Amino acid sequence: MAILVDRETRVIIQGITGREGRVRARLMKDYGTQVVAGVTPGRGGEEVYGIPVFDSVVEALETRGPAEISVIFVPATLVKEAALEALAAGLKMCVLIPDRVPIYDLLEILEVATAKGAICLGPNTLGMVSPGQALLGMIGGRAERAREWFQPGQVGVCSRSGGMTSAISYYLTKAGLGQSSIVHVGGDAVVGLGLPEIAQYFQEDPQTEVIALFGEIGTTQEERVASLIQQGKVTKPVVAYLGGKAAKAGTRFSHAGAIIEGGRGSYESKRDSLEKAGVRVVDSIFDFPRVVGELLTKKK
Repeated sequence: MAILVDRETRVIIQGITGREGRVRARLMKDYGTQVVAGVTPGRGGEEVYGIPVFDSVVEALETRGPAEISVIFVPATLVKEAALEALAAGLKMCVLIPDRVPIYDLLEILEVATAKGAICLGPNTLGMVSPGQALLGMIGGRAERAREWFQPGQVGVCSRSGGMTSAISYYLTKAGLGQSSIVHVGGDAVVGLGLPEIAQYFQEDPQTEVIALFGEIGTTQEERVASLIQQGKVTKPVVAYLGGKAAKAGTRFSHAGAIIEGGRGSYESKRDSLEKAGVRVVDSIFDFPRVVGELLTKKK
């Protein structure tokens, strides 16, 4: 089944006439995503790769029919306005692509989304893909590459690193291990759907049999995944790799969300929590295919 998006999901793109919006609209459409409309104020009546553009989200939905997800490609300072417009129009998921979204803007977006029973992926995310069905954002770069690198299967991939999201999925595919869905949760300290939430989605997905997780220092996302496992809320096998082993307290590592403060968010605390919960923590991303393959064979 995959999670969050499939071939039936109807999608709009806000900021479709910008440089990134145009390029990624082509990627998403070429991959097979049902992109029904684009939105850029003042550009209504135009088309981008055959996708009609409207001045507002409401106008797009009134003309093209309902949609479930908005993928947002606007400057960071305009993300709040775009997301709140989509949520007010009744969309149930926003994918916030830009980085450097002001934290108070994000907190307001998430508060409104929660009140409306909606969800947000990102910010600072490459997006996600349900292989063979639909792609949101910029993951994979080109449709041909995305089709080659990501294949349908039984492994749910979730990651805090955009590059590692693609790399892990690529190595799994090369080993003949397809993916149910692949999700980059975003690299910021505060995100909408984090690793714990995605793990729970995979837990409920009948297609997913094993979860492959890339974590890193900073925040408590990985510890919260471990807590879900210990509570019995996630029972499917989890294989994890953690970045930032050599980083010291007070050091930033890669992303805005990767900073250690004392013992919280450290490599040691994360690994200890995951291993105590029964997670197979590997020492290299190249170990994913072997360990995931072993777990799938064991389940069969």
